[in-house]
Amino acid sequence: MPLNERDRIEILMMIGVGDRMRTQQEVCRLFHEMHPDREPVSQSTVSRIERKYRELGHVRDAPRQGRPKINENVQQDVILSALENPHCTVRQVSRDLNIGKSSVSNIFKKVKYHPYRVRLIHELAEDDFDRRTEFCEYMMDHNNQNNGFIGNILFSDEATFFLNGHVNRQNTRYWSQENPHWMQEYHTQHPQKVNVWAGIVRNRIIVASSAASIETQSAQLGS
Repeated sequence: MPLNERDRIEILMMIGVGDRMRTQQEVCRLFHEMHPDREPVSQSTVSRIERKYRELGHVRDAPRQGRPKINENVQQDVILSALENPHCTVRQVSRDLNIGKSSVSNIFKKVKYHPYRVRLIHELAEDDFDRRTEFCEYMMDHNNQNNGFIGNILFSDEATFFLNGHVNRQNTRYWSQENPHWMQEYHTQHPQKVNVWAGIVRNRIIVASSAASIETQSAQLGS
């Protein structure tokens, strides 16, 4: 959601006056603490609001007369937005700078910025590869000796789904010229979450989920 005039006034009040002025970083953090459900503001946004107030005496939106041409200053603003917030989206930058999304994408492409997305993987130990090979050979041998062997095995797994949306890999990106191989940790004392366990045995799926209560369901797979 874009910042309206009331939001900009609130940011000006957070900046303060005289000896009680906050830094742009402190303002961004305070705004996010007061509005945790909204997109965080960047330091460049705070800087533009402050500069606009000093130059014009207000923070109202000026009548729009089309989008600005892509010049060197606009390109620098786009790059600065990505440097300050590598997790920004093309839509966010387009909205903040009043530039077309295609123009933002072209600028990122021109400076060789790529939206790297987080990958969720299981860490493998040094001997895991040999153990996996041994397991496959073991399963193949037993299945050859007994055709019903695999049908008696319950294959299961479990996962925890956080209700605050983390981690959504489609909405999690990092703009950079090189792959940062980044990780992001989320700390919360009492996260809302649902634990789900699922198993497959022969042609049936067994699912158990737990939040406040536990529910178990069984469904038959199609032939």
